[in-house]
Amino acid sequence: MVLDITRNKMIDTVPAPEGMPLTIQLKALLDQEIRYQPKLCGLKIIESAQENGLRMTVRLRDYEVKDLLSLTRFFGFSAETFSLAVNLLDRFLSVMKIQPKHLACVGLCCFYIAVKSSEEEEKNVPLASDLIRISQNRFTVSDMMRMEKIIMEKLHWKVRAPTALHFLRLYHSLILLQADADSKKSLNIDRLEAQLKACHCCFAFSKIKPSLLALAILALEVQEQGLCELIEAQQTLQLQSNIKAGDLVCVRELVGKCLIEYASTKCSKPSHRCILKLVIW
Repeated sequence: MVLDITRNKMIDTVPAPEGMPLTIQLKALLDQEIRYQPKLCGLKIIESAQENGLRMTVRLRDYEVKDLLSLTRFFGFSAETFSLAVNLLDRFLSVMKIQPKHLACVGLCCFYIAVKSSEEEEKNVPLASDLIRISQNRFTVSDMMRMEKIIMEKLHWKVRAPTALHFLRLYHSLILLQADADSKKSLNIDRLEAQLKACHCCFAFSKIKPSLLALAILALEVQEQGLCELIEAQQTLQLQSNIKAGDLVCVRELVGKCLIEYASTKCSKPSHRCILKLVIW
């Protein structure tokens, strides 16, 4: 059974279709950005929570996001699907206090909403029962239907958010306009998107605007690749996005630390639950 709650109501869509000039697309995304941010006060509650099994914590959130990344890879879903799922999860967790025992259902529902919103072909949308089985959860399809309705109502049916991935791709396209052939080869979008996925697995970036996170990832790559000729173009993007230089430097350093930690802890491997199912299949 494919749940169709998200298909039965009007859902906010991000403005600025791809056919419009890149600078207009950027302005439209920036105008929309604040409406789709997690509530900072709610995130701080999660950040301050202790590991007692009764409250949501940073560790539990990060673990759930890594599971969603594993599911994304398992099904071959797009980076858009994963980035949107993380946005939905963080926004919901920031407005609803949930018990850890409900996190798996919340996470899977956010993932399912993202799949139905982002995957272009409906035939790619799996059955809810298959999602539950592959993720090795014990709740039912009915549980998912109830939870999906709660999530959609709490998020006011605003699903298709301007995510860090949207900004990253847009910044990448804009900066390439000023790049020579060698620089274009060095700024690989697949590598940048992989870095963003790693950042999504770190709670700290939930509190940072998507535009700032995206530009920080790009700025770090420009720095590490030694692409001095693109610094001016990067600064132009910074001004257009109304991002302070100090904030960009701070988040760029945070991204660098995150990527080092991510690589050292082997977070990129599929979770044990997906590995089990792969073996079973």
